[in-house]
Amino acid sequence: MKLSRAAIPDIVLLEPRVIGDARGFFFESWNRHTLAELGLVADFVQDNHSRSVRNVLRGLHYQAGEHAQGKLIRVIDGEIYDVAVDLRRSSPTFGRWAAFTLSADNRSMAWIPPGFAHGYCVTADAADVLYKVTGYWHPESERTLAWNDPDLAIPWPLAGPPVLSAKDAAGTRLADAETYP
Repeated sequence: MKLSRAAIPDIVLLEPRVIGDARGFFFESWNRHTLAELGLVADFVQDNHSRSVRNVLRGLHYQAGEHAQGKLIRVIDGEIYDVAVDLRRSSPTFGRWAAFTLSADNRSMAWIPPGFAHGYCVTADAADVLYKVTGYWHPESERTLAWNDPDLAIPWPLAGPPVLSAKDAAGTRLADAETYP
């Protein structure tokens, strides 16, 4: 597995070793030992699967306090523009964001550690997103950062107005958001 760092060094992009032939392909999408050798140690407790259509924008989500989650994200069908925002006040990259394209074609995965808000928009007709998380969903700790916060100025590659949930449409600006130490 090949590891590269995003614009924020704590966010890691992983490119698996893909074995392909006339039958198709095979790759390990997660191997505790391999990731530990790369310096990524995470205790995943839950797998999630989301399917969305073009222009759906999900996020920017996080869980506050002790319920912060790390996420290992990959796309098994379609393509997304994936974004992580650093919410760790003690970090030199606090308030900055990193973005990358994850797709079924590039098979890349993103590791987003606890302390970040995460979101994505679908740039294909549809996308199936799988992600492992290090903490269980805790509704009382769930927070949403405004996807369109002008202080973040994320250039979402949308083909028209985003399709948002009510929760995502009412996100909090970074200046008013609950953050991490």
